[in-house]
Amino acid sequence: MTPVALEFDGISKNYGGLRPLRIAELRIAEGEQVALLGVDQPGGEMLINLATGATLPDAGEVRVFGRPTSAISDSTDWLATVDRFGIVSERAVLLDQMTAIQNLAIPFTLQIEPPPDDVRARAEALAREVGLAEPSWTTPLVHMDAQAAVRIRLGRAIALDPGVLLLEHASATVERDEVARLGADIRAVAAARGAALLAVTADETFARAVAGRVLTLEPGTGRLNARRTAGWFRGRLG
Repeated sequence: MTPVALEFDGISKNYGGLRPLRIAELRIAEGEQVALLGVDQPGGEMLINLATGATLPDAGEVRVFGRPTSAISDSTDWLATVDRFGIVSERAVLLDQMTAIQNLAIPFTLQIEPPPDDVRARAEALAREVGLAEPSWTTPLVHMDAQAAVRIRLGRAIALDPGVLLLEHASATVERDEVARLGADIRAVAAARGAALLAVTADETFARAVAGRVLTLEPGTGRLNARRTAGWFRGRLG
């Protein structure tokens, strides 16, 4: 039986919405990609915070690789837990005046003007992996489009080889004709690394592309309705 990377069991959390965020039961196996529809942007932020142990549920339990987040003992322990996650979110700050490579170098060093040669090589490897076209590597972020920014955030998220990728409404600002390709590329990156993936999204096209299991949340009950996806994923970057 494949070990479970991330579990939500009987979760309820008040966060200022019309109703609490509720998740009756969700288990994501190591290496599995799951998309969750039906969670708004504030709810998505709270869900990410619950997953990483940044906040605790009012009821129920979250487990990361079998360990309850309620067992996190101090800030050092929490930082070790967070290191098991890579987060793709607009809340992750990028430097608009810096190039793609400089932004991708930040997980390895703060010396980015310019990055040392060894760090530049690692950043370039990330750029290739996430599907950034080489001519864009030296372009300042401010001149790049939304899907390129998502790819840079993805590169930053995987830089330290996390066990779980969390995507928070990642396709919200991406042009519609780019969404499916972006989702499939993200799924390929996660699969190649053997990382579990949870994508919180309101975009069904993105959900079907990024995940093998798409769930829709019933907000009142916390139940998750599931259906399998087919035809989007080809197992590699195109």
